[in-house]
Amino acid sequence: MSNTFYITTPIYYPNGDPHLGSVYTTVICDAAARYHRLKGEDTYFLTGTDEHGTKLAKAAADASVEPQQLVDKYAKIFRDLWKELHITNDDFIRTTEPRHKQAVQKIVQRMVATGDIYLGAYEGWYDEGQEQFVTETEAKTAAYKSTISGRALVRYKEPTYFFRLSKYVPRLIEYIQANEHFIVPESRRNEVLSKLKAGVDDLSISRATLTWGIPLPNDPSHVIYVWIDALTNYITALGYESADDSLFKKFWPGTHVIGKDILWFHTVYWPAMLFSLDLPLPEKVVAHGWWTAEGTKMSKSLGNVIDIPRIRALAEAHSLDAVRYYLLRAAPLGSDLDWSDTDFNKAFNELANVLGNCLNRTIKMIGRYRDGKLPAAGSLEQIDNDLLARASSLQSDLAQAYGAFHLQDAATLPIELARATNGYIDATAPFSLAKDPVKEERLNTVLNLSAQSIKNALVALLPILPEKAAAGLDQLNVAIEGKTIFQLLETSLPPGHQLKEGQPLFPKIEAAKPRI
Repeated sequence: MSNTFYITTPIYYPNGDPHLGSVYTTVICDAAARYHRLKGEDTYFLTGTDEHGTKLAKAAADASVEPQQLVDKYAKIFRDLWKELHITNDDFIRTTEPRHKQAVQKIVQRMVATGDIYLGAYEGWYDEGQEQFVTETEAKTAAYKSTISGRALVRYKEPTYFFRLSKYVPRLIEYIQANEHFIVPESRRNEVLSKLKAGVDDLSISRATLTWGIPLPNDPSHVIYVWIDALTNYITALGYESADDSLFKKFWPGTHVIGKDILWFHTVYWPAMLFSLDLPLPEKVVAHGWWTAEGTKMSKSLGNVIDIPRIRALAEAHSLDAVRYYLLRAAPLGSDLDWSDTDFNKAFNELANVLGNCLNRTIKMIGRYRDGKLPAAGSLEQIDNDLLARASSLQSDLAQAYGAFHLQDAATLPIELARATNGYIDATAPFSLAKDPVKEERLNTVLNLSAQSIKNALVALLPILPEKAAAGLDQLNVAIEGKTIFQLLETSLPPGHQLKEGQPLFPKIEAAKPRI
């Protein structure tokens, strides 16, 4: 089995500021990448910007700047934001970079040589916001408006080069049916299969009326249409069709995390292109849902947009890790999500009152009763065995959660262990045990098991709360550098282990007041 892991965000449009959806996608990928690194796997995490196409050319014209100026400005904003949010991406690909443009032209040349690209003509409806052609039936059903943005569709008529998408549809249907975990969640898989079986036309891949793009190598009067340009970033960033393709050979295929609005392109167009290139398909395409705010679609006119300044303010007040936890806890991955200040405060209070409180009370008890040194556990009762079983199952539960991209479970399972540990402390009443010298061994057992359990909860949260979980483990005097997550989970704190002074992980502050 390969000991590598490759994960990508979609490449984002640099025609405006990042938003909650792009932050959510990137945090998902970051948590997964951190987990796989902690497993000891050689991990590569890619993000970047999609900088060609009609939409960007129009945005630049509206701003009275050249397209390159526009994309340079916003690509920097995206790159800087990921640094600010402590995102651990290994690379940031821009589709205007020479490394990408040169590789794309070689990819197209290969497709031309095999007959998978041919010259034709197109007349029909086009969704400029999605960079997607729409059939007459689909356009009519949607009242000739975009099903995503609601904006009017545009009528196009021009010569264009086509990719023989229809050639690969039977093979793709067979592949999706044979690989049930290729598209996650299952509801999205069923959606793609149903649409594929209804029939698919060949794909227009060039524009003669656009200059902002990569010229077709076989006909420079056309530029390459956005999807063949954009989707190939996942392999061009790894050096495919370059002098050094060692990263490609090492890491491809990988896992794509996307919003559900671009599911079709990633599960139909992209696999068909890979079939054409005789390359392996992605291991997995994970499609998440859309965000609303307080039950309403986000809109600048309504003033309910959860924008970057809002996210930044929450991170400054509550910690960046609290924001990460809320995003991943908000709903099962794949479901639509609703931002709620009440739910954010509930999530923060979980961190403070469950996780932070469990750590604090454990350290304080061991400090008070055993001078900060962990005592050895004595004989075990059923309540002890129950807690130990829960703590020891965390490793397999975590592996299953990350493997299936059930990141809500990955976030909440360790919190539930901390909650169970709090309940264990309440039930065993160590404060009462400490008053009776006859019960010294029993107290030692309770103190030991409480420390082992909160240690495991914090270890399991390292991918999601990288700063706060590390700070909590430092209070327990647990060194994490050079150790895998499983080594940390499997290694118990030894008797006599010296703990440090406890500090609140999530200091209490005034709750965030609803503003939307």
